[in-house]
Amino acid sequence: MKKSINLINSKNISKSIQSLKFVNGLIPAVIQDHKKKDVLMVAYMNKESLQKTLETGETYFYSRSRKRLWHKVETSGHIQKVKAVHADCDGDTLLVEVEQVAAACHTGNRSCFFTEMPVAETLYETVLERKKTPSSASYTSSLFKGGIDLILKKVGEEAGEFMISAKNKKKSAIIHETADLLYHLLVTLCYHNITLDQIESELTKRTGQSGIAEKQSRRK
Repeated sequence: MKKSINLINSKNISKSIQSLKFVNGLIPAVIQDHKKKDVLMVAYMNKESLQKTLETGETYFYSRSRKRLWHKVETSGHIQKVKAVHADCDGDTLLVEVEQVAAACHTGNRSCFFTEMPVAETLYETVLERKKTPSSASYTSSLFKGGIDLILKKVGEEAGEFMISAKNKKKSAIIHETADLLYHLLVTLCYHNITLDQIESELTKRTGQSGIAEKQSRRK
């Protein structure tokens, strides 16, 4: 595997740029805080914007929507002072380490990565991955291997434990058993290839509708 190259120290910038792999003239650039090491944003560079970045010590990118170069500071005034530019081992992605002045994101957030994936969706994807690529060390994989009967047996057990904890009115136990029950329900959904989006759509349809009317409509 090739070693990462710090392009900002390159004696021949043009030659270093030519060694990179641009797809349709572009290369993705991951912008990282030089000291804290957290990722601030991801953008695209072409050869011209990369050269300007290396020559000026400030980030320049290529806008795919506007079809032109853009200087990070031009709209927000929030400059990115470049400390290092690394190409990965394949030469098809850049890691740009910067000193970020104020916010990196146009929303005013320090990083563009401030939206967390909902826990349920993340867990669903993990369960789905265990279904696709079974592991002998995975409890989830063992449920899929056991089939729907085993899965439903566990759902029944967890539902019973949830009811007991709710009856006993101990909040910590209710929280624990709810998490167990929801997990096994997600396994059941994955078994039947039902997505969380489908469940959300069904719940959305019921919004603003009388629960009694909704139940009666199912009998028709």
